[in-house]
Amino acid sequence: MAESQATKQVYRVDLGARAYDIHIEAGCLKRIGEALNGLFSRPARCMVISNVTIAPLYMASVRTSLEQAGWQVSECILPDGERYKTMESFSLIMDALMEARLSRNEPVIALGGGVVGDMTGFAASCYRRGIPFIQIPTTVLAQVDSSVGGKTAINHPHGKNMIGAFYQPRLVWVDPEVLHTLAAREIRAGIAEAIKYGLIRDAAFFDWMCSNMQAALALDPAVISTMIHTCCRHKAEVVMQDETEQGMRALLNLGHTFGHAIESMTRYTTYLHGEAVALGTLLAARLSEQTGHAPAGTETKIAACYQQAGLPLTMPDFDAALWLDAMGHDKKNVGARIRYILLRGIGDGFIAEDIQPESIRRLIASYHA
Repeated sequence: MAESQATKQVYRVDLGARAYDIHIEAGCLKRIGEALNGLFSRPARCMVISNVTIAPLYMASVRTSLEQAGWQVSECILPDGERYKTMESFSLIMDALMEARLSRNEPVIALGGGVVGDMTGFAASCYRRGIPFIQIPTTVLAQVDSSVGGKTAINHPHGKNMIGAFYQPRLVWVDPEVLHTLAAREIRAGIAEAIKYGLIRDAAFFDWMCSNMQAALALDPAVISTMIHTCCRHKAEVVMQDETEQGMRALLNLGHTFGHAIESMTRYTTYLHGEAVALGTLLAARLSEQTGHAPAGTETKIAACYQQAGLPLTMPDFDAALWLDAMGHDKKNVGARIRYILLRGIGDGFIAEDIQPESIRRLIASYHA
């Protein structure tokens, strides 16, 4: 359930030797230098990785804060977009790290959304067999979800996030004020990931999101703060119980099996990640109803919330065989079985590994009858 939070909130993701804080505070971006000084014994060299959209907005502020705290800063600027979450972009990061000659104890900082965070974390896990990395998420999606939990990856033509590692950050530094430079479409896509937490484990939060949707879209400070705090709390609780997704953490993938297939089938050029996840969640909800797990009306209730958020509701028209092939490459699969996250109702997600291909064919056909 969503609860009002103070201006500043710190959550500890307690993973033993890999524990770290999620620091959420409006205006904290300008204090990243002192935050790093609290993590490392002395200022040294670091690299900030961003993209061509975010760097012009926030790189100067981050660089100034770091340099005033005594850090020597180098930069790596990537193209912007999911379609650039590739081995080629990964190589650009590795080239930059090699040229900067960062040592094993010098950090790399991800300044951007989920794509930048995922690629930076994966590069950090590989360079010198692992160097520290810091997350500074700048999108709604990254602040409520992807920056927490240590999932790092790049995409492959056969599937999204198929090449990667579980590698935890040393710090997640969340400044909600940076969201004001986002396009409205990016805000909507990020809100889809926030709604997910209500669907899988917190029905009261789902209702709160539906009731406060217009304020969330307008980035009302109190509503956005509560939304970020609530999502980070849920994410931290799940990660602490199941860091490497052996069980319950898979629930966080509601809508993602279908959503990743949508992204893959459209070559990452048509939908933002959150938009694809929203469509995937509608598919999962209808499948939950068709298989007798969720009560009638579950999909309709979710669609009504998505409509308020301005998220897409029209399903792309692909043959069921193509859907099954795309989902067959999903990293969550167990052997040859496609793993689905379904609902018993709002706030009650579960893992299903016994869904037959015929059920998927019937599901897809129901959208294009």
